[in-house]
Amino acid sequence: MTRTIAPEAPLGRSPRRRRSARVRRSTLIGWTFILPNFAGFAAFTLVPVVILFYMAFTNWNVFGKADWIGLANFQRLLGDNSFRNAFWNTIYYSAMHIPLTIVVSLGLALLLNNKLRGVAFFRTAAFFPYITSIVAIAVVWNLLFSPDFGPINAVLRAIGIENPPGWLTSKDWALPAVVIVSTWRDMGYYMILFLAGLQTVPRELHEAARVDGANTWQRFVNVTLPCLRPTMFFVTVMLTINSLKIFDLILVMTEGGPGQATMVLSQFIYRKGFEESQFGYASAAAVALFFLCIVVTIAQFLWNKRRSI
Repeated sequence: MTRTIAPEAPLGRSPRRRRSARVRRSTLIGWTFILPNFAGFAAFTLVPVVILFYMAFTNWNVFGKADWIGLANFQRLLGDNSFRNAFWNTIYYSAMHIPLTIVVSLGLALLLNNKLRGVAFFRTAAFFPYITSIVAIAVVWNLLFSPDFGPINAVLRAIGIENPPGWLTSKDWALPAVVIVSTWRDMGYYMILFLAGLQTVPRELHEAARVDGANTWQRFVNVTLPCLRPTMFFVTVMLTINSLKIFDLILVMTEGGPGQATMVLSQFIYRKGFEESQFGYASAAAVALFFLCIVVTIAQFLWNKRRSI
């Protein structure tokens, strides 16, 4: 008579507990990678933003206690002519800078995407202004835009324009001049993004369109642009946000002048906060700029989603 003996249960933890331990260990390892970056984000971005929203409802001049005044700062913004002027200057600058930069950078990307001799040098030369000191750029372009002695007006006079623009000394031409310089500076960076997008366009699509008799423009409109939609969307969003918060170039080139012809929202915030010590009022203006960026970005996301359907 044979006796069957059941095998003993293995010693140690059950498979479920071991699996749970592995999950906890993997989660802990993941948090060790995320935590330093999140700590930096919380300390230098999240906490200051929360404080900013609180300060927007207070009256504080750095010294003393911040007095809670509710919506008084925002009501003051609505009646402030300087704020309205800075707001419309920001919109005007963005409306010119965004399409012009997209057109120029995309054109450069299309040109430098071909196998040309020395193409690496030209790509580097186009990108170089983006990493150049903003102060050096401002000094050079101020000389170029000089109404009396600048080479730009000298060329305009040579081709028959007797009264060329005053550029940075003119209320009508100062902001367009800043747009020109800003486009020249930013085009290299966005050109690199468009070049990366062009590398993903399948050559088979161009070859098929060429076989069907499509010319260069038709292939660009019906093949290249649809394939560049994700890149175009990213470039448009980033360019819009950077345009709405433009500050450094205007500060070193015109300081908001002549008068308030080139003063934008970021400089208005800087003046009210660091020059006039009205930090509560400056915080309210910063919140207004924040919501302007949010609204425009959401509108772009909705528009892109609608076109993708």
